[in-house]
Amino acid sequence: MLQNSIKIRSLCAATQNLCIARANTLLNRHVKIVNSPFQQHRTKKNDSTLSSLFQPIEIKPSPDDINVGAELTGSLNKADLLKVLNKFYQQKEIKQLLMENGLDNYIQHRAYVDFRKYCLNAQTLPVDLHVVVSDILQGAGHPSDILPYFLRHARQMFPHLECMDDLKKISDLTSPPSWYPQARAITRKIVFHAGPTNSGKTHHALQRFLTAESGVYCGPLKLLATEVFNKSNQNGTPCDLVTGEERSFADPNKNPSSHVACTVEMTSITTPYEVAVIDEIQMIQDPARGWAWARALLGVIANEIHLCGEAGAIDLIQQLCLTTGEDVEIRKYKRLTDLRIESSALGTLNNVQPGDCIVCFNKNDIYSVSRAIEATGKEVAVIYGGLPPGTKLAQAAKFNDPDNSCKVLVATDAIGMGLNLSIKRIIFYSLIKPHVNEKGEKEMDTISVSQALQIAGRAGRYGTQWEQGSVTTFKAEDLNMLHTLLSQTPEPLTKAGLHPTADQIELYAYHLPNATLSNLMDIFVNLCTVDDSLYFMCNIEDFKFLAETIQHVPLPLRARYVFCCAPINRKMQFVCIMFLKFARQYSRNQPVTFDWLCQNIGWPVQTPKTIGELLHLESVFDVLDLYLWLSYRFMDLFNDASLVREMQKELDAVIQQGVVQLTRLLRNSETDFSSYEDVVSINKRKQNYLKETELALIGKGRLTDQLIKDGVLTQQMIKELKQEWSQNGENVLEIDSSAVRPSSPEPPKTRRKRKITKTK
Repeated sequence: MLQNSIKIRSLCAATQNLCIARANTLLNRHVKIVNSPFQQHRTKKNDSTLSSLFQPIEIKPSPDDINVGAELTGSLNKADLLKVLNKFYQQKEIKQLLMENGLDNYIQHRAYVDFRKYCLNAQTLPVDLHVVVSDILQGAGHPSDILPYFLRHARQMFPHLECMDDLKKISDLTSPPSWYPQARAITRKIVFHAGPTNSGKTHHALQRFLTAESGVYCGPLKLLATEVFNKSNQNGTPCDLVTGEERSFADPNKNPSSHVACTVEMTSITTPYEVAVIDEIQMIQDPARGWAWARALLGVIANEIHLCGEAGAIDLIQQLCLTTGEDVEIRKYKRLTDLRIESSALGTLNNVQPGDCIVCFNKNDIYSVSRAIEATGKEVAVIYGGLPPGTKLAQAAKFNDPDNSCKVLVATDAIGMGLNLSIKRIIFYSLIKPHVNEKGEKEMDTISVSQALQIAGRAGRYGTQWEQGSVTTFKAEDLNMLHTLLSQTPEPLTKAGLHPTADQIELYAYHLPNATLSNLMDIFVNLCTVDDSLYFMCNIEDFKFLAETIQHVPLPLRARYVFCCAPINRKMQFVCIMFLKFARQYSRNQPVTFDWLCQNIGWPVQTPKTIGELLHLESVFDVLDLYLWLSYRFMDLFNDASLVREMQKELDAVIQQGVVQLTRLLRNSETDFSSYEDVVSINKRKQNYLKETELALIGKGRLTDQLIKDGVLTQQMIKELKQEWSQNGENVLEIDSSAVRPSSPEPPKTRRKRKITKTK
C-alpha cells in the first residue's frame, strides 16, 4: 500500500510540473502577442469587459464508484478543504501567476467560485488533486500546489483560454485588401466621379458601363438597380437584375447577360467585368451597410471601377487605394442647374405652391402635413421609406406628370436617392432627425451637411419643367441653420465599414461550441484587430437581435447566420413574428408553401380603412419581401417565389389605393382612435395613461392593475370579458373594476366578490 502511495505521489508531482511548464508556455505566448506590431491598431475594451462575454461551462464531478484518493491518503474534511482553498486564492503571488496565464480578475473570480463549489460538492475528487490537498493538510505541501489543478479547471470552464491565439488570428482584420486575391492579381483603373446631387456624375459613369463589353452596376437601392436595368435594356445593352429578393434576366431563356445591375450587397467578387460602377460611394461609412461598399471597392474584379459620390469621400478612397497599390483619377462635377436658398421661411402650409416638396423626418409629420394641405383643396403625393417600391414609383409619377392635378409632394428623406422627381422647391418641415450613433443607440440631432445637401439638391432637375430649384424651411427659426448647412462642404469621410463573415464565425464556433451566435458576434467584434485609421466595425445590433430571436430554434450555424443577415426592420413586430415562423418551418424541414403563407398573413387582404391597417399592409409586404429573400438562399423549402411575387403585385396595388386615400384613412383613424396619429403615437399616449393609472392605483396590489400597467388588458377588454362571463353564466375570480375606470372624483364602488364554484 505504501509503495502504491509513493507511485501516486510521484505521478501527481510529474503532472504538476507538466501543468506549470504549460502555464509558462502560455505566458511566453502572451508576451509575444502584447509586443505584436498589430497591437497599435487595436481599439478594444478592457480585458474584464471582453472576458465577461465568454460564457462559462459548468464542470460536473464524475461519479466514481471507488474513491481512490481516500483509499490512498484518507478522507478529507470539507471544512479543512475550504480553509486550504481560501488560503490558496488569497495569496497575491497566485493571483499574479493567474494573470500571467491569461486569467483576468473576472475569470479568476468566476473560476474560483466554481472550483470551490466543485471541490466541496464532489463526492470524490480527482486522485491527483485529492493527494495534493491531503499533503497540504499534513504539512507536506503548500496551498500554492493547487495552482495547476485550478488552471486545469479554469481552462475546462473557459475553453477560450486554450485557443485565444487562434481566435485572434481568425479576427485579424488589419489587411482587408488581402482578402480578395483575384482583385489584387489585376491592375485596376479607379475613376472617382465626385459631385453634388444633379451634377451628372452617375450619368457619365453609366455611359462607360453601357459601352463596355461587360459590366456591373452596384447601387444602394433596389429602385436604382431597377432603373439601370430598365435603361440598359432600353438602350440595347442586355442587362440582368440581381437584388436580394429578385433575379430578372434580359434573355427570355434566362441565359446570363454580360451586364448586371445589382444592389451593392449582391455584388459578385468572383465574376470578372470590364467596367464596374459603384454608386453613392460615400455610404462606405454607413454604420450598418458600409461593409458592402468596402467589399465591392476592394473585391470587385474589373479593369475599370467608376465610383460615384460626394467629394467628401475622395481622401478616404485615395487612402484605401494606397493599400491596394492603385491610383485614383478624380473627375469633379458641378451642379447642372442653380439652387437658390430663399430669404424667408414658408411659415404656413397655405403658402404651398405647385412643385413644392415638404420633407419630414417622421410619419406623424407626414400624416399631419398631408392632411393639412389637402384641407386647403390641393392634392398631395406621399412618399416614405416604408412604402413598397411600386407605390413610391406610382406616387413619383403622379407628382411628375404635368397633366396630373397633383402638384405637391410630402415625403421623408427617402427622396434623397433612388427616385427621379421634378421638384421646384424643397421645404424642410424640420431640421431635426433621429439617427443611430456608433453604439447603435437612437438619438435626435440636426441633420448632417451631407444629408442637407443631398435632400436640398433634389430641387431643380436638369431637363425637367423645374430646372431652377430653391430651398427653404417651414419654420423661420430654422432658416439660419439651413444657410449654415448648405454653405459647407460634406464632412470628409475617415473610415470604411467591415463586418464578420460566415466563415469567420464558423471558425469561432469550432473553438467555442457552446457559445450562441449573438455571443460569437459580440466576442468577434470585441476581440478583432482593426486598422482603426481606415476601418471600423459596422453596427451588429440588428444581426444580434435576429440571432437572439431564433436562438431557441435548432438550426445549423451557417443557416442561422444567413437567416440573421435578412434585411428586416426589427421595429415591425409582425415581420419579426413571421421571421421566427419561417425559421421554425425551416428547422422542421417543412416547406413554406403558398397556402401556409396565406394562412399566416391573412391573405387575401382588404383595402385599408385606417392608418393602422395601412401600416399592417406595409408589414405584410415586408414579410413577402423576406420570403423572396429567403427563397434565393433556401430554394428547396421556400419554393413558391413566383406566386409570392404575384401576391406582392396585388398587395402593392392595394397599398397604392390606401395612400391615395390617405386623408380618408386619417379621418377614419381619428374616429377609431380619437386621433389620426399613427400607431407609435397611440402607444405613447397609452403609456402615459398607464403611468397615470399606476400613480392613482399605487398600493392596490390587484392583478388587474398589473395587467393594465403591462398593456395586456384595456378597459374595453375588461368590460367585454365580464359581459362574456356573465352571458356564459360562469363564476369568476374577483375583478377590481376601479382599476380599469378613468380617474374620477366619484368614490369607488364597493367591491363585490364572487365565490368560485367547482364543477364535478
